[in-house]
Amino acid sequence: MIDSPVFFSGIGGSGMLPLASIVRAGGARVSGSDRSLDAGRTPHKFDYLRSLGIQLFPQDGSGLREGMTLVTSAAVEATVPDVVRAKELGLPHLTRPEFLARILNSSRRSVAVGGTSGKSTVTGMIGWILHACHRQPTVMNGAVMKNFVTPSAPFASALVGDPELFVSEVDESDGSIALYRPEIAVLTNISLDHKEMEELRGLFAAFVLRARKAVLNLDDPETRAIAEVVSPDHVVGYGFDSPGAAFMGKDLQLDPQGARFALAAEGTRHDVRLSVPGRHNASNALAAIAAARLLGVRTADAIAAIGRFEGLRRRLERVGEAGGVTVIDDFAHNPDKIAATLATMRAQPGRLLIMFQPHGYGPLAKMGEPLAISLADGMAPDDRLYLPDPVYQGGTVERTRGSDWLAEQVRTHGKKAEHIPERPKIGDALVAEARPGDRILIMGARDDTLIEFARELVGRFGETDAS
Repeated sequence: MIDSPVFFSGIGGSGMLPLASIVRAGGARVSGSDRSLDAGRTPHKFDYLRSLGIQLFPQDGSGLREGMTLVTSAAVEATVPDVVRAKELGLPHLTRPEFLARILNSSRRSVAVGGTSGKSTVTGMIGWILHACHRQPTVMNGAVMKNFVTPSAPFASALVGDPELFVSEVDESDGSIALYRPEIAVLTNISLDHKEMEELRGLFAAFVLRARKAVLNLDDPETRAIAEVVSPDHVVGYGFDSPGAAFMGKDLQLDPQGARFALAAEGTRHDVRLSVPGRHNASNALAAIAAARLLGVRTADAIAAIGRFEGLRRRLERVGEAGGVTVIDDFAHNPDKIAATLATMRAQPGRLLIMFQPHGYGPLAKMGEPLAISLADGMAPDDRLYLPDPVYQGGTVERTRGSDWLAEQVRTHGKKAEHIPERPKIGDALVAEARPGDRILIMGARDDTLIEFARELVGRFGETDAS
């Protein structure tokens, strides 16, 4: 697949680790660096990379050699010593999306999954269906897929199989979705996140048009608008509220652990059962089944497989229960994701104690008002929201709007919100406030330590229960 040795700067990132794993499994020499490695954070992740035969170096340029290709994550700036050293050596330098696009675009059969929300889950669902139906896909995801986790592969955000059948999540946040030319494009939805809506519309429309076929969510107004101006022969639509959908969901029933619905497709009705909760996951399942069908998987086989899909890490993941308190971890960080997560949680009994860590000062400046509305609208009167300071990884980002502002905005909408800058003190507040029957929900992105925080909470309640 890849001829020259590849050096990944920022190799521990959610998009870099699986890509490095896939390239290494293809036989290439792979090495890398990461600022988290230098800081001693998440050591188990880097132990896993070493177990794959990937050599790791400090992020000081010392790992670069003649003949290498440098691949950098979005978090790696031009001033980082790895980049400076690569320039001195005259090495080829690609961003992660540029490198990923080369692999995807060269595959004989490919699926690229895009959209503001749901793309990691849909990617995992498609990958699992193909795997369960013995199609041996290669899957590149931004989240750990629980079905593929083993003791030797705890960070299963990649699945290595046939390089000619490639399924990948693709991102619009930096405009790099323009690089991909898949056989099948899946578009889940379009809403405000990293870019202005007008730019997003153009990026996603072009993404759809570059593919041979497009699987589009007709329940989403923005995605439906693209479907309406694209040739009908190019589009396979899905949805619960759209009569024109080729894959039409009906009679949706939700429960705390999953969902059931009827699927009408190709003149046949099928019963679908999911082991992941929420209306949004039922919609994700429709997308995955439709994409698998375009790859030649029988609908009945896809449905049988998706019923065994276990979900992704940090996607409404039940971390544990102790002292009558359940702790749940979730990746939700933009208004749509937060709304979907809270709607799913509110459909179940029990008060919510929420910790939401904003994933940066930039996102608060860009979409702070919709974030406040999603949080407030999703909370019941007795629920409580705790906000630590946003994720900050250095740089010159404007920090005039912080979590104190967001807490005040949520309070103006009539809900209980408190800004506590330091996360350990939020842990203390949660332990003091929680009572049997409560659910603690941890939400946020761009921070690998959130799941560790959630696990520590379970341990603390266990100690309280034991005493």
